[in-house]
Amino acid sequence: MDGCRQGTECSRKNTSSGQYSASRLAAAHAGHGARMFMEREMLAISLTPCRNCVECESVFAIIAWKGMEMHPVVNHLIQLQELMFIRNEEKVTSGLARLDQMDAAIKDMHDKLQPETRTRFDRLYRKDPIVIVPISNGVCAGCGLRLPISLVQAVRQEKEIHGCPSCARMLYYLEDAPRWVGTAPKRSEPRKVGIQRFSSQSLMIPRLQSETMEGIITELATKMEAEGFVDRADKLVEAALQREAILGTAVDHGLAFPHVRGVEGGGLTLALGITAKPVRFGESAEPVTRIIFFMAIPIAASAFYLKLLAGLTETFMKPENRKALMSEKDSEGLWKALCKVTRATIK
Repeated sequence: MDGCRQGTECSRKNTSSGQYSASRLAAAHAGHGARMFMEREMLAISLTPCRNCVECESVFAIIAWKGMEMHPVVNHLIQLQELMFIRNEEKVTSGLARLDQMDAAIKDMHDKLQPETRTRFDRLYRKDPIVIVPISNGVCAGCGLRLPISLVQAVRQEKEIHGCPSCARMLYYLEDAPRWVGTAPKRSEPRKVGIQRFSSQSLMIPRLQSETMEGIITELATKMEAEGFVDRADKLVEAALQREAILGTAVDHGLAFPHVRGVEGGGLTLALGITAKPVRFGESAEPVTRIIFFMAIPIAASAFYLKLLAGLTETFMKPENRKALMSEKDSEGLWKALCKVTRATIK
């Protein structure tokens, strides 16, 4: 393995567990400006070899984007929860191949919590996998309770970890997150079912123009914003690429599921793009990916997202269903094909 371009050896070299402590990484990569990690003993994860430290920088970025100025314990809890979500996603899409490595990283991070905080985390997790949530427009993103202004201000000050008076989830304040800006369905409208609850014909791109992972994610995020579902496409792209750096979302059968968790408000939104020819997506050594589902996920929908992911994975394990999507030439045909092949797997 080559050394990093900062002239120091990557701290992940010769590690078999697929994990590293951020303080070690910061010491090895002081040129990357990661002083905060030396002070906070945060844990990050990588399950792939260092490619000239591109991933190191990306993992720094995801922790910074999630909470550069946050209380260190809050930041730690957010990262722990994110790793647990990623572990569950990996189980749904890729089986058991890398779960041992993920479990080891989660245990290490869990054990670093102070006993009182660890007990509180475990008690909440037994009730629901969403343990710590942001405040969105003065509302708990977990249960939707309108919070007292005094509590919102206390959470922003970060002198201690506060909980929601209704659901008891721990709270944090996140500035400048992407927001869902779509229109909620009217009561008079017919009830949507299946994949129609999360997407629409306007979010279908039967022929993506880009041939790179970043370009494809940008194209799909921009489509979401242009069609009036979310704002800040640039933030979506940034967050999605940071998520890819932790563990790639490309799976077998030419599928990829890039996504952003933590979008404020609204419902889960899905855009679908098809490439004209196979492309290299994330960690894949060869260009094999052609079908890309890009999702923007409110934190409250994180658990349901796993059910959607499982349904999509089950559907597109079948080559005839993949062929049905790839044969369509326009957004209308692609949308009809998606609705048809997912009818039995996504309720």
